[in-house]
Amino acid sequence: MAGHAHDHEHEHGGHDHEGAGHGGTGHAGHSHAVSADADRKWLWSALVLLVVFMAGEVVVGFAARSLALISDAAHMLTDAASIALALVAMRLAARPARGGYTYGLKRAEILSAQANGVTLLVLSAWLGYEAVTRLISPPAVEGKLVLVTALVGVVVNVAAAWCMSKANRSSLNVEGAFQHVLTDLYAFIATAVAGAVVLFTGFVRADAIASLVVVALMLRAGVGLVRDSARIFLEAAPAGIDPDRVADRLVAVEQVEEIHDLHIWEITSNQPALSAHILVTPGGDCHAVQRELQRRLREEYRITHATLQVDHVGESDADGLLQIAPSSAAAAAAAAAVSAGDEAREHCADAHGPVHRAGPHEH
Repeated sequence: MAGHAHDHEHEHGGHDHEGAGHGGTGHAGHSHAVSADADRKWLWSALVLLVVFMAGEVVVGFAARSLALISDAAHMLTDAASIALALVAMRLAARPARGGYTYGLKRAEILSAQANGVTLLVLSAWLGYEAVTRLISPPAVEGKLVLVTALVGVVVNVAAAWCMSKANRSSLNVEGAFQHVLTDLYAFIATAVAGAVVLFTGFVRADAIASLVVVALMLRAGVGLVRDSARIFLEAAPAGIDPDRVADRLVAVEQVEEIHDLHIWEITSNQPALSAHILVTPGGDCHAVQRELQRRLREEYRITHATLQVDHVGESDADGLLQIAPSSAAAAAAAAAVSAGDEAREHCADAHGPVHRAGPHEH
């Protein structure tokens, strides 16, 4: 297999590249800059609001003997922690790729999102246990303190959610912190209703019921964050992109005979990447095919980081330099290899995934 032409311009701390290598790799132009300055400002604003109010809520919660308020305060602590973690992750993700970290530290954001999801699940388990205990044996609750504090909490969380909405929520990291705040807003509404019920009817179990509502919201948000972040860690295809459909679309390009070893994954939120081994017809223009495939990936699937190894059918490492115009005997042998389904094994010792060819075929 021939070596590949690859033009590089390196600068310390970052690089740009664009190449189209026959029998090698080619990357569509891509940019993954993190515009974090504006996001950090809004995240800091939300963090200050939550921390100041949380401190007062803890005092009032114990004074009123309200599990709903204490639950809200505990959730606000995770809100503050999630925002602080998001700020740290954003700073790490903005660092340029260097050394052994060829993608930089972009997945620090996904670690943050997963940590947010796990803390929501753990906290919901503890609060759920406490709420059930108080349903069985409810303590006295100061309804007025609960109602007033919860109404103030609604205002604070509306302000914090508004600040968070100004940040880039396409990042799973920021979205995780936002879900924390949004869940807390709903929780304060439930707590305010519980406080009003206790105040005007004396039904103290309303406080524990409100806590269970908070638990349900936390479970929903936590499961979603853990699921979405796990997909990225397990290098599953991005939601909404079917690799088989992508392969069928690409194999329909003129001169493409076969696609195998197709992988689609996400480096971090909204940064999909793709790699594949492409076989083109003997004598076909590998460079033209590569450019067309990258154009389709970029325009139809927004995949701008695509690494494509492009070879002629029937070529192998033992052949040395790739032949642009093989003999008729070589072409016949290549066609026979394709019909027999041996081409993927010839080019890849350990092929992954299905082989895609033009026309009806099984995935």
